[in-house]
Amino acid sequence: MDFALSDEQRMILDYGDQLAKTYDREYWLAKAEKHEFPMEMWRQAGEDGFIGVMVPEEYGGAGLGMMELCLLMEGLANNGVPLLFLVVTSAMSLGYLAEYGTEEQKRKYLPDACTGKKNFCFAITEANAGSNSMKIQSIAKPVGNDRFLLNGSKTFITGADVADYGLVVTRTTPFAEAASKTDGFTLFIVDMNAKGVEKQPIDISIKAPEMQFQLFFDDVELTQDDVIGEVDKGFDILFDTLNPERIMVAAMGIGLGRYAIDQAVEYTRDRVVFDVPIGSHQGLQHPLAAAKTEIEMASLMTHKAAWAFDQGQPAGEYSNMAKYFGAEAAIHAVDAAVQCFGGNAFTKDYGIFDIYPLVRLLRTAPINREIILSYIGQHVMGMPRSY
Repeated sequence: MDFALSDEQRMILDYGDQLAKTYDREYWLAKAEKHEFPMEMWRQAGEDGFIGVMVPEEYGGAGLGMMELCLLMEGLANNGVPLLFLVVTSAMSLGYLAEYGTEEQKRKYLPDACTGKKNFCFAITEANAGSNSMKIQSIAKPVGNDRFLLNGSKTFITGADVADYGLVVTRTTPFAEAASKTDGFTLFIVDMNAKGVEKQPIDISIKAPEMQFQLFFDDVELTQDDVIGEVDKGFDILFDTLNPERIMVAAMGIGLGRYAIDQAVEYTRDRVVFDVPIGSHQGLQHPLAAAKTEIEMASLMTHKAAWAFDQGQPAGEYSNMAKYFGAEAAIHAVDAAVQCFGGNAFTKDYGIFDIYPLVRLLRTAPINREIILSYIGQHVMGMPRSY
């Protein structure tokens, strides 16, 4: 197995690094403090051709894969500048539309989306259907031959305020009437400014530029042209979006973990106590060395998951493992860094503790570690179903 990056992959990793130096940690924190979307940074990535990494060139994208998008996220997060909107837009929405959309949909939506002129969010989670997506209650009822009326709500929808369109997961057959629990799902492209769409911000404690929203749909008119795939048959293709999401979240955690470790290493070289640099003490060296090892192990699994996805191989096993271990490694890395900085870790000047709430979130979202471990137990190890 060749672990070396190609020249093109190295270029993408370097681009993420350079973009995060132009729009640096200070810029990101200023946006995060105000929950203000980093539009200048986003538009720059679009102009440079990096939002549509997974979109074929004929529709305005780069024609590359999950590995390249993963490396872009790592390059950004390595500098403490994670771009969460890349997950919901580039990995989930645009990659999905490029794979399953009609020719008309691809030509209508993808070119402007790849440049950042038009943006997408992804809406699946509901207040009473988080991990149990089978029980979503939002429904688009058929009206006549090719029209639907969408009613319901979604929650924790990232970037709905800057999204022009949303890929909305809904039922077209209620759960109680479906032949099986996986039947009756349909995915729609929904205009976020259409009549009947309401957005309400959710007050989140974590510092991040991207805001979270509740969405409410009241008789939103849709047509057959807004359907991705087939009516009532969206379940199988729907869950293809979840592996890219988990891979990208792992990459974000890995990069943030590296950033925290690098900041701590520099600090332990410079900070002198009892006449020696504090980094000379094994009590600080060993936790950082262990955290570094965990981060690089998580990176290997994440790259393996991205590779499997790009090869068209089953990627659920590796994607779930990558997300699980990427989050855990990131938490351990930031915790070790905080301990190195001592009291300074909690000051705004150093900004180390600011990273912790975000990486801690990754243990819980977009899917919690308990569900992931249950998936691994059942689907990878062959143990009895636990939920």
